[in-house]
Amino acid sequence: MTDAAWETLSNQAVAACGVVYFLALLAHLVEWSSLRKVPADTVKAGSGASSRGGVAVATGGTPDADASRRTALFGRLGLMLTGLAVALHFVGLVGRGMAADPNRVPWGNMYEFTLSGTFVVGLLYLVLNRRFGLSWMAPIVVGFILTLLMVAVLWLYEPVAPLTEALDSYWLVIHVVSAILATGAFTLGGITSAIYLAKAKWGGAETGPLARVPSLAVLDRVSYRIHAFGFPVWTFAVLITGPIWAHQAWSSYWNWDPKEVWAFITWVVYAAYLHARSTAGWKGRNAALLALLGLATLWFNFIGINYFSSTSQHSYAAPEISQLK
Repeated sequence: MTDAAWETLSNQAVAACGVVYFLALLAHLVEWSSLRKVPADTVKAGSGASSRGGVAVATGGTPDADASRRTALFGRLGLMLTGLAVALHFVGLVGRGMAADPNRVPWGNMYEFTLSGTFVVGLLYLVLNRRFGLSWMAPIVVGFILTLLMVAVLWLYEPVAPLTEALDSYWLVIHVVSAILATGAFTLGGITSAIYLAKAKWGGAETGPLARVPSLAVLDRVSYRIHAFGFPVWTFAVLITGPIWAHQAWSSYWNWDPKEVWAFITWVVYAAYLHARSTAGWKGRNAALLALLGLATLWFNFIGINYFSSTSQHSYAAPEISQLK
């Protein structure tokens, strides 16, 4: 295949995965709406799917059988469509890298970074869903990915181009893989924290979406476990591979670059989150708020720096600033 054919394949795969993500979102919305009038049975923490974070399914009383079947059907359909969308997403990434001459990793600009970041969010959701039963966050995750894909396609798209000299390094591959993996984990953890706060404030009803999510204790525990997974990966990306790559590219381990500074701020916030939980027993609402603060710094560093800073050596938002200084 020619480079142009690979780029066309990438664009078509991204468009296709956007359509499939949208269909998955519709399926999950139908799933939830079909249960809006069915009371969720109270499941004790530590037993069944709800203790792992799954959707609480009504098991008592006389739930509508058609609603139950419709819920199960659309839940499986939404998960299947999400898996298909993630596969198409991966094809889009591979095609993007193969379209360059020479072939390269798909991290040359903000469009490609956003494609990579949203792919990892979707992939981690599918993987962790099997471990923690995260089906209750499916509409939010799919909606988040779909929104960022639309932003990438409409405002961030750039034609395929070779990597600049500073980006052409295997240390960049290690650095970006670990940073994007941690970003995906922190995003899922932040979504869990946001749902915790919503359930704590409005989750007293026996019907509705918030009645379907796990208990506050389960949400708090799942959020902590996801953040505990993401933090050492982020540490590896920010404090080890990042400085090594910076030294290789710019002959300095630390340049006080805005993106470096905000990456370190993000590290401090998440370090404070984990430290407060482990030493002071800081759980619940305060921990959730601190996790959301970390998520805000994370995504500002990921996207905001490229638009609000004209001095960053990590700016890839537009063609006129895409060349590293």
